[in-house]
Amino acid sequence: MRNIFIMVLGFIFLSSFTKPKADELKWYKWNEGYPVAIKEKKIVLVDAYTDWCGWCKKMDRDTYSNAEVIKKLNKHFVVIKFNPELRDLTYDIDGQTFTAKDFFAQLSRGESTGFPTTYFIDPQKKSLMIDAGYHDAASFLQILDKVIADAK
Repeated sequence: MRNIFIMVLGFIFLSSFTKPKADELKWYKWNEGYPVAIKEKKIVLVDAYTDWCGWCKKMDRDTYSNAEVIKKLNKHFVVIKFNPELRDLTYDIDGQTFTAKDFFAQLSRGESTGFPTTYFIDPQKKSLMIDAGYHDAASFLQILDKVIADAK
């Protein structure tokens, strides 16, 4: 009985050190994800959402959970969740610090885009692409392919 208990504890302990599954997205916050994207030379995908946005929740449920979308995002992108309504956070970009409001203005170039809006940033080219609105998995995969092709 004691051996079984030790084996179960060992399994629980070892399983806590496993990497995230390949079929899951690793969502970052801006201040940790942006440096990773620069280091790994990946495209930054910023998912701007709000807690009250039904289309944002639908995109999380239907699009960001799709196996093909996850595979493509994990390979080519660093994915970041950004809620511009969280006012107590700051966002660092190349030595400058922004409030959520100012960071959102920088991302959206001062335009009203609604939610969800996806921002694609290529840190190497210093380019930004804005894509407003909900996308199902099939249409989102087409957008991802275009962004990847443009980054090459």
